[in-house]
Amino acid sequence: MDSLRFNLQQSPFHLRPRRTLRPSISNISNQTEETDPRPTSSAGKIQRLVLNNEGRTKLNADPDREFYSYPRFVNHVDDGFISSLTDLYRNRLRSGSIVLDMMSSWVSHLPEEVKYEKVVGHGLNAQELARNPRLDYFFIKDLNEDQKLEFQDKYFDAVLCSVGVQYLQQPEKVFAEVYRVLKPGGALIVSFSNRMFYEKAIRVWRDGTEYGRVQLVVQYFQSVQGFTQPEIIRQQPPPGGGAEKPVLNWFMGLIGLASRPDPFNAVIAYKNFKPLYE
Repeated sequence: MDSLRFNLQQSPFHLRPRRTLRPSISNISNQTEETDPRPTSSAGKIQRLVLNNEGRTKLNADPDREFYSYPRFVNHVDDGFISSLTDLYRNRLRSGSIVLDMMSSWVSHLPEEVKYEKVVGHGLNAQELARNPRLDYFFIKDLNEDQKLEFQDKYFDAVLCSVGVQYLQQPEKVFAEVYRVLKPGGALIVSFSNRMFYEKAIRVWRDGTEYGRVQLVVQYFQSVQGFTQPEIIRQQPPPGGGAEKPVLNWFMGLIGLASRPDPFNAVIAYKNFKPLYE
């Protein structure tokens, strides 16, 4: 089994045996371009850069694939965050959808009772992705080195990015590429808390406040022409770590054994139904 996992780690694209995925980059017909009288749409194009070069830097500049080469079979957020995220997916993702779980791991937090046509996983550790029971297929790609997603236009009903956006050094290009592979009306759901691998988060995220990080993700959406106005969902934990046992929480905090529950933040936007022209 260890040998199998090692081989999986080396391959950039991995297929589960249940079905065959044939991702392809769509070709634009020159004949269509010549006969279409409409002006070229600016939808999906990057309107402006949100980050400067300094804001994109990381304390650990080693390749991300080296950092994530060892599998981490842990939850990176607490149960309250996971419950909120699963409820959000339950309310926003239709049964039968084709979903891309971007920057995924060994869990996707999708509702167990909902059946999707296909869930494609993306990440940097094959062992983690191979253990994820919700993935039909997965592929390995470092989005900080190559932002291209090898899927045809308008392929996915939804793209998910949970607790990973803080590591993107080219978020504008990634969001533009997500726009391309989304179907009209398709959703991009970005969720995050206040946790991070500090040395791997970009500088602007490390230096920002929680509210500032929410607004930063909003700007990522707004940098790409064609997304709807981003919707913000925020759930803050009660002061002191919860109201159930305030005295116990106070005492545990006093001796350094208690931590505040994770805040839940999500920013959602949709690929505009209507084509946008200059």
